Amino acid sequence: MSDLRKIIIDGNEIEVDGAMTLIQACEEAGVEIPRFCYHERLSIAGNCRMCLVEVVGGPPKPAASCAMQVRDLRPGPEGQPPVVKTNSPMVKKAREGVMEFLLINHPLDCPICDQGGECDLQDQAMAYGVDFSRYREPKRAVEDLDLGPLVGTHMTRCISCTRCVRFTTEVAGITQMGQTGRGEDAEITSYLNQTLDSNMQGNIIDLCPVGALVSKPYAFTARPWELTKTETIDVMDALGSSIRVDTKGREVMRILPRNHDGVNEEWISDKTRFVWDGLKRQRLDKPYVRENGKLRPATWPEALSVAAEKMKNAKKIAGLIGDLASVEATFALKSLVESLGGSVECRTDGAHLPAGNRSAYVGTASVEEIDTAEAIMLVGANPAIEAPVLNARIRKAWARGARVGVIGEAADLTFEYDHIGTGPETLTELLKRDHSSVREKPSMIIVGQAALTREDGAAVLAAVMALASSTGSSLMVLHTAASRVGALDAGAVTDGGLDAALDGADVVYNLGADEIEIAKGAFVIYQGSHGDRGAHRADVILPGAAYTEEQGLFVNTEGRPQLALRAGFAPGEAKENWAILRALSAECGQTLPFDSLAELRRALVKDVPHLAEIDTVPENEWTPVSDAGEMGQGAFGTALQDFYLTNPVARASQLMAELSANAKARRETKIAAE
Repeated sequence: MSDLRKIIIDGNEIEVDGAMTLIQACEEAGVEIPRFCYHERLSIAGNCRMCLVEVVGGPPKPAASCAMQVRDLRPGPEGQPPVVKTNSPMVKKAREGVMEFLLINHPLDCPICDQGGECDLQDQAMAYGVDFSRYREPKRAVEDLDLGPLVGTHMTRCISCTRCVRFTTEVAGITQMGQTGRGEDAEITSYLNQTLDSNMQGNIIDLCPVGALVSKPYAFTARPWELTKTETIDVMDALGSSIRVDTKGREVMRILPRNHDGVNEEWISDKTRFVWDGLKRQRLDKPYVRENGKLRPATWPEALSVAAEKMKNAKKIAGLIGDLASVEATFALKSLVESLGGSVECRTDGAHLPAGNRSAYVGTASVEEIDTAEAIMLVGANPAIEAPVLNARIRKAWARGARVGVIGEAADLTFEYDHIGTGPETLTELLKRDHSSVREKPSMIIVGQAALTREDGAAVLAAVMALASSTGSSLMVLHTAASRVGALDAGAVTDGGLDAALDGADVVYNLGADEIEIAKGAFVIYQGSHGDRGAHRADVILPGAAYTEEQGLFVNTEGRPQLALRAGFAPGEAKENWAILRALSAECGQTLPFDSLAELRRALVKDVPHLAEIDTVPENEWTPVSDAGEMGQGAFGTALQDFYLTNPVARASQLMAELSANAKARRETKIAAE
């Protein structure tokens, strides 16, 4: 129930919800209020005092607009709407006073500070600062912290806004940062000098309004005005977070989150943010052909003709779709392989997902529905590793009072949950119960790949869908590969799955599938960006572009088509993935019917119409799976063994290797003497 109130801000009367704070009401009125500690996704601290405004008729002093609600204001003597001024002499003097206090101990690091050019303190000092200082005493200095290999600290610059403390405790769900001491001795610190143990910690770099917390890998490499900024989509997990890739020349310098309320809000995981150094290492930049057991560099015409010759004379061709392939590349490979009588398969992890039934391989829930769910059930899913930003969203729902149940391995999900069971027998038992009480409230079931990649995966999916029907819950399938939903939409599947596709195949076309062993005997053509496992097994290597180097469609885990844009160019002789397949099709005598990406997309949309609806979640008709066999025994395992090393780009990154080693060392049990 909305509680609308009239309020006059700087002479303009507007109507806003009474629950809004004054800072939000001012934003509605188009008035910008300076702030350091207030952040709309964190709790209110009210401790920087920069957002002071004058409330007419209130106490004769400025009020903090972030900590006062509209409904707390008193009307005028004849019932007129309350009046707020944001530019009166009192407000200007108060803000200038606050700024002077903030700058008393702040070092003059601007020339060497990494935040220079995108610093809130710099911007606001322009408006409210003075060009001299009345302070003659020595400035206060603080020792820097060691928060690990990701976040660099310069704590003398800290203005104690506590955004980092609030983020780590409220969103990331760790309790390692806080403020100790009083008065001049107050400082933000990590308790017992711990390094941060979270795969969301990089977000505190964006939140810090000054240069106290900066990115260690990016430090001193570029200034913001030198960078070319490209808005694109992340492929490190299947959530499809909105990101901005900043490049300098040909190199990716950093990756930042973009705000998207429906997907990632404004957070990204550490793998998404720091994987960019993997884009520079282990790259395939020229074609290779295997001769006498050894790979040797080749020209494009030579490599394509060797590959085409093998494909034309093959008895059976199998195409494999890797985890980072765009829908266009998948569609081009499917068209080519099927024209030669072969088949393609995208479920390289063996997941039992029925093609053609979107409600079974995507579900019916959107990510945004998590916010309003009152009951959430996780089946064979560990979102803390498979999609950390989604996990933070479930934590937000839990903090608001939602109950979370888990069927599968017990794991640290950063929030409390009811551990109902570990395997399919729990599902069988739940199906026998009466769920009429649950049907009354919004609820959701999230099923992960650990439950679907088993032998009885199809039966588990059928049981989960039956449970969703009986509880009135919406269903979400949590994927681990960014390409999977798009490839299923395009129909890149073989009856009988991966084994049926590879069985008897004498030529295997591997489009970036590096998480799979291909048995000896088959001739393997590998198309990908990195010299990973797939390239080691290959007989012909065709170097392709990575996800930041070409345009592409990706469909995220909730079924939302998203457009990734090119931020840079592929190294050396590497080409865009669809273009390689188009060139190869001409060599094979099965020329694909498109000469540009636009033509390819037209053919794709004709085949799969909902891919044209960029950034909308299509509604899927509920079609329960039946005749899926019997469920077996045994606990659901885990879909991912190591969060940091899940794909070729991450495995090429030195930083990801260091983080993986640190996480492993942390998990190993301590000996008593330690």
